Amino acid sequence: MDPEEGTPPAQDALPPSGRQFTLAFAGQTALVTEVGGSLRRYTVDGHDLLDGYGEEEMCTGARGQSLIPWPNRIRHGRYDWHGRSEQLDLSEPAKGGAIHGLTRWANWEVEQQAESYLSLVHTQHACQGWPWVLSCRLEYRLDATGLSVRTTAVNRSSTPCPFGTGAHPYLTVGTRVIDGALAQVPGSVYLPVDAEGIPTGHEPVDGTQCDLRSMQPLGSRQIDVTYTELARDDDGRARVRLAHPDGSPEIALWADEAYPYFEIFTGDTLPQEDRRRTGLGVEPMTCAPDAFNSGEGLITLAPGAAHTAAWGIEPHAR
Repeated sequence: MDPEEGTPPAQDALPPSGRQFTLAFAGQTALVTEVGGSLRRYTVDGHDLLDGYGEEEMCTGARGQSLIPWPNRIRHGRYDWHGRSEQLDLSEPAKGGAIHGLTRWANWEVEQQAESYLSLVHTQHACQGWPWVLSCRLEYRLDATGLSVRTTAVNRSSTPCPFGTGAHPYLTVGTRVIDGALAQVPGSVYLPVDAEGIPTGHEPVDGTQCDLRSMQPLGSRQIDVTYTELARDDDGRARVRLAHPDGSPEIALWADEAYPYFEIFTGDTLPQEDRRRTGLGVEPMTCAPDAFNSGEGLITLAPGAAHTAAWGIEPHAR
């Protein structure tokens, strides 16, 4: 169409996040997008459990995105691997880093779809700073326990590659901001960071604002750090819990043993001022920030090897 003719007809318009896929089960609804294979919305009995985004909005703040082949940041986008130096594009220029991997803006293809199940696949080919090929799969499922998300990646290259993964949902229990919500984070150690968001060490949470091992109001504390040494329940899962101050049933985001880290983000630095502190970012991660340099939690995927990790949300946790 000639640009001078104006905007295209509405029937030709596409949502910013591409095709929208709906899952439903017993009062639960999940909405997943073609772009990034992202979890855009999750509701239970009509109540939002995610601080997501609308169909006509572009994803901001990495809301609901899956992070492959690394979560969080790589300092200056540079790392060395088996004697070779790599330079990634700087996707976070304000801090001079590469953030949240390579697949979150890619189109994912439907592999299988049913009423309460969806699997999406994407091939991440070699690109600037990433000379490998990954076959990636995201599986979303709703059942009586809630929502589960399974991430699998297979190294399709002839040499080993570094690997990590994570996810970036923002939880909500219906409060306008999270200050009044009650939260519990099972980590006994946190990783303080420098001005570029890169960890500078490990510190016990005891006596700090980061100590959320018991359920308590978030208040005005500002948090954007990684927790580790996670306490796990009898089923091997670590759970971050969030509850409304009125005593409503709490919700929980769980992560299996493939995720030794949670990033907790109160959203104070989001560029969209009206979205600050409206949800609690709870990010399960298989490795620490800047793991491509520090090696902390970094996975080495041999040629043909696969890695799988799972997390989920329980809408009526106890």
